[in-house]
Amino acid sequence: MAKTVVITGSTRGIGFGLACCFLERGYNVVLNGSSPESTRKAMERLQGSREHLTAVSADISSRAGITRLYDEAVSHFGRVDIWINNAGIGHEMRNAWEVDSHELSRVLRVNIDGVIAGTIIPFQRMKEQGGGKICNMEGLGSDGFMLDGMTIYGTTKHALTYFTRSFAHEARGTSVQIGTISPGMVVTDMLRRTVSDGSPESLKKRRFFNIMADDVETVAAFLTDKILAATAQSPRIRWLTKPRMAGKILMALFRKRNLFS
Repeated sequence: MAKTVVITGSTRGIGFGLACCFLERGYNVVLNGSSPESTRKAMERLQGSREHLTAVSADISSRAGITRLYDEAVSHFGRVDIWINNAGIGHEMRNAWEVDSHELSRVLRVNIDGVIAGTIIPFQRMKEQGGGKICNMEGLGSDGFMLDGMTIYGTTKHALTYFTRSFAHEARGTSVQIGTISPGMVVTDMLRRTVSDGSPESLKKRRFFNIMADDVETVAAFLTDKILAATAQSPRIRWLTKPRMAGKILMALFRKRNLFS
C-alpha cells in the first residue's frame, strides 16, 4: 500500500515541485491551495495516475483548515505518513514600518499560526497512529540572514526554525519525526518579485541569485530523497550548504547563468 504525503501550499513553486517528486516515487499526494481554482489547475498540470492524487482547498492559517485538510487526506487515502508545512506568503519589499497592518496580519497568520497548527494537529494524529514525519519549510531569515525590505517575512521564518527545534525537543521519545527542510534560493515567483523593478539594487540581486539560486526541479528532487531517507528524530535537511555555496562561487568564474530569462 502506497504511503501518503500532504504538502500545504503545493499548487506552485517548491511545493508543486515536491508533489511531482513524491508522485514519481510512488507516493499518494494530497495537494493543497488556498482556492478551488488554484488546486484544480495544479491537479490538471500533474501527470500520472489520479488514484494516487487528490487536492484539497483549505485555509491553512487556521486550526479548522488544517483539521479539514488532514481529515480529507485520511478519508481519501486512509492515513497520512508525511506532512510538509510548505505554505508561506511574502509581502512587497518594504521597510517593516511601511507594511500595512492587514498585510502584516496576513503574513503572520499563514507563516506562524499556520505552521504551529500545522505541526500540532498532524503530530497528535500521527502519534495516535504510531508514527509519521512532519517537515517545516525554512526560508530567508531562518539562519539570521537579513535583507532590507523583507524584515517581516524573515522574522516569521526565524520563528519557524526556533518553533520546530523546540517542539521536536519536547516531542523527543515519540514515534514522530519533526524537522526542517531548507531549499536555499529557488527561482520561484517570490524570488522573481525581488528582482523585478529594474533598479540598480535589483540588478545587483539578480547577479547574486544567478550565482546562488537553483531551479525548482533540482532542489525538490534533493529534498524529497533526503526526507524519505531521514532517520533522525529532528532532521535538518539543507540544500544550500556552505560547501555547495563555495562551489557555486568557484563555478561562477567559468560559467554565466541567466535564471530569469
